Amino acid sequence: MNNIKFRKIKKEIRILGIDDGPFDFRKDKKTVIIGVMFRGGSFMDGVMKRESDVDGMDITRTIIDMLKKTRHKDLRIVMLDGITYAGFNIVNIREIFKETHIPVIVVVRKFPDFERIRNALKHLDDFEERWKVIEIAGKPKKVKVESIDGRKGFVYIQKCGINLSDAKAIVKISTTRGLIPEPIRLAHIIASGIVSGESRGNA
Repeated sequence: MNNIKFRKIKKEIRILGIDDGPFDFRKDKKTVIIGVMFRGGSFMDGVMKRESDVDGMDITRTIIDMLKKTRHKDLRIVMLDGITYAGFNIVNIREIFKETHIPVIVVVRKFPDFERIRNALKHLDDFEERWKVIEIAGKPKKVKVESIDGRKGFVYIQKCGINLSDAKAIVKISTTRGLIPEPIRLAHIIASGIVSGESRGNA
C-alpha cells in the first residue's frame, strides 16, 4: 500500500479524532467510542458516536464504519488516542487504511510499555492474533509539540498510509491548547463526559 502524498498540509486539514469512554471491567460489556471531526487544531465541526466490546475484537470495524458513513467527505486523517480501546480491543491501523484510503496517525503521551502489554494479553485466548495487530503498528516515534501558549513537550506516534514527516507536521498543526492534538483531546473529554456525567482527566 502506497502512502498518501500531501503536496501541502493546510492548517485546517480535516481530522477525525477518536477515543473511548471509561468503563468497568467487572460489569460493562461495551463502552462508548467518540469521533470528533476537527479542522486542524482550530475548531470542532462534528461528533460521531459508536459502541465497542470490552476486550473484544470489533474496534477496527467500528472505526471503519465511522469513516465510511461520515458526511464529511473531505476527511483527510483519522487520529487515534493509542491503539488499544475498551481494554484490549486493538486497532489494526493497516486494515483501516487499506479499506478507507484514509491515513491513520496514532498518538500517545508516553512510550508504550510493550512488555507489560504483552504479558497482559497472554491471559486472553487469542493472544497471538492481538499481539500481531500491535506489531503491525510499528515502533512509536517521538515528536516535539508546542501549545499556542508556549508549553512544550513530546508525544509518540505510529502511522499508516502517510510518511513520517507529514504525520509529524499534522500532529504539530493540530496541537494547540494542550500538549496533545485537539481532535483526540476533545474526543476524550466528550467520551468521558457522556459516560461519567462530567469529563475527567486528559487524553
